Amino acid sequence: MRILRTPDERFAGLPDFPYEPRYAEVGDGLRMAYVEAGPAGGAPVVLLHGEPSWSFLYRHVMTELAAAGLRAIAPDLIGFGRSDKPAGLADHTYARHVEWTRALLLDALGLRGMTVVGQDWGGLIGLRIAAEHPERVAGIVAANTGLPTGDIPMPEVWHRFRESVLNAPALDIARFVQAGCRTPLPPEVRAAYDAPFPDETYKAGPRAMPGLVPTSPDDPAAPANRAAWQVLTTLERPFLVAFSDSDPITGGMRPILLKTMAGASGLEHPVIKGAGHFLQEDAGAELGRHIAAFVTSAQRVRNA
Repeated sequence: MRILRTPDERFAGLPDFPYEPRYAEVGDGLRMAYVEAGPAGGAPVVLLHGEPSWSFLYRHVMTELAAAGLRAIAPDLIGFGRSDKPAGLADHTYARHVEWTRALLLDALGLRGMTVVGQDWGGLIGLRIAAEHPERVAGIVAANTGLPTGDIPMPEVWHRFRESVLNAPALDIARFVQAGCRTPLPPEVRAAYDAPFPDETYKAGPRAMPGLVPTSPDDPAAPANRAAWQVLTTLERPFLVAFSDSDPITGGMRPILLKTMAGASGLEHPVIKGAGHFLQEDAGAELGRHIAAFVTSAQRVRNA
C-alpha cells in the first residue's frame, strides 16, 4: 500500500476552523487525524463526514456542541482531510474504512457512551460501528445518510454522481461539495475542501468511495449491512433522524429510518429547511443545536 500524506502547509489559514489536529495509528501503517472541541469530560459526540469532504465540514456544528458542554470529536476518514491517503483505488474497501474508524474511536480514543453522528459515508460507517459495538454507544444521529444493502435501487441522481466521480479526468472536490449545498460557498471555503488534495494522486479515497456503496444484493458489504440493520431496528438507543428538506440523494431514507429504528420512536425529528445534501454547510449551527438538545435530553432520561 503506497501511502501519501498531505503537507501541513496546505491547511494554513482555514476559515472558522482553529482546532489543532490530533493523530492516532489505526493499522496498516496509517495515521488518522481528528479534531476536538468542548470540555474533555463532556459527553462524547463523534461527527463522521462523508464523500468528498472532511472534518472541516462540521466546524459550525462543533461550535454549538462545545457551547453545550459536549465533547465534539470530528475525525478525517482515511483518504480525506489530514489523514493518510492510500494511493490505490483497490486499497479502499468498505470493510477497511469501518475497521480504520473503529480503531480510532474504540481502540485509540477508548470512547464509551458516545453519540455517533453520521452524514453521507459517515453514516454508512458510523451505523455499522454502532450496530457492531452497541455497548459503546449512547445514541445515534442519522443526517442525510443510510445503510444500503443493495436490495433497494439507488436513485438515478446517485448513479450519475458515481459515474462522474469515477470518470472525471480531474476531480474537482470543491465543485462536488458546492453541488451538494443550497448556499454559495465563499472562495476560502472552497479552498479548504481542496486543501487535502495537492494533486490527482491524493484523490483515490474520493474516487473510490462511490463504487464501494452496495448496489446489488450480492455486494461484499451487503451481509454485514443487513446484519447491522437487524441490530439497529431493535436497539434501544435514542436514534435521531435529522435530514434536510432538499437532498435528492438520501432523502428517501428518512421515512424508512423513522419507521424501522426502535430508538426513533417517541422523539421529535427535525427537518432542516433550505439545506441540501451537505446540511452542515447550509445549516451547521441549526444542526448542531438539534444534536446538542438530543444528547442532553438523552442524558437527562438516563440519569432520571
